Amino acid sequence: MKRLALGMFLAAAPLAANATPPAPVAQRAPQAGVEAAMADSAAGWNAGDLARFMAVYSDAPETSFVTKTGVLRGKAVMAERYRTKYDFADVGKRGVLSFVTLDFRLLDRGHALYIGRYTLRAADGKDQSGMTSLVFRKERAGWRIIADHSS
Repeated sequence: MKRLALGMFLAAAPLAANATPPAPVAQRAPQAGVEAAMADSAAGWNAGDLARFMAVYSDAPETSFVTKTGVLRGKAVMAERYRTKYDFADVGKRGVLSFVTLDFRLLDRGHALYIGRYTLRAADGKDQSGMTSLVFRKERAGWRIIADHSS
């Protein structure tokens, strides 16, 4: 009997070693909320709805977006950058946006770090893809980005 139990343990050990541990229970709801906000933002982009895409960002004036030329502050400034850089009326020029979560950490009860990969698929088949690090804050309206560094 001991040999059978030992054999079962040895057979299962490699499986357990390679398994991704589940997110802690306290983290699951916030992660689901952040990922839902990201999915809705991408849906807004894909529909050509800049306001819906931007709804994931906090209205706080200190909300920041890091670009290669500096730091932008405020949702209105960030929206104007997107408006001038992308054609929201033409999906062929705007592309189709998606996100993949790579890491999620609850920093405290009201803040979270989301690390992911974005892909912007253009009609001509030329994809833009990069990393994004986002700090979220839990607000009355839900989880909102307060700091965005995408490259």
